Amino acid sequence: MSTFDDREKSFEKKFAHDEELQFKINARKNKYLGQWVSQILGHDPEKEKEYIQSVIKADFEEAGDDDVFRKLKADLQTIIFLMKI
Repeated sequence: MSTFDDREKSFEKKFAHDEELQFKINARKNKYLGQWVSQILGHDPEKEKEYIQSVIKADFEEAGDDDVFRKLKADLQTIIFLMKI
């Protein structure tokens, strides 16, 4: 195997590792955001787990964080509306 083949495989492994790490970081970020908002909404532990999963799944709708922020904003606006009543 040539040096170029070794470099190519090395770069591919690094790229795959970096992408996996970024995915895990985003999932953890969404988990903590979901947990925080769930506590604000007053969910019980079972509902909190479901809510966290829904926040994590919301991130798969489109690239970036906008989809997660839209979900959290909508959920928080609902509780704010209910508090005004």
